[in-house]
Amino acid sequence: MKIIDTRGQKHYSPLIPAIKAICEARKGEQLEIIMDDAAAFNDLKEYLAEQQTGFREIYDGEDMRVQFFSD
Repeated sequence: MKIIDTRGQKHYSPLIPAIKAICEARKGEQLEIIMDDAAAFNDLKEYLAEQQTGFREIYDGEDMRVQFFSD
């Protein structure tokens, strides 16, 4: 599983490394993206839903995770 941790991102949107990882992932590779920005997390879930990619949401305090397999 490839883990992309965007927590504490201050210089740019946490969506940038998340989308970059999605684009670079091999077909069938499992990804986990960790965020602490609720707005970006909701945008990422919306993007995955639009791509018809199933995902699992995990909430742990202020940390939010989404796990999925790349298409």
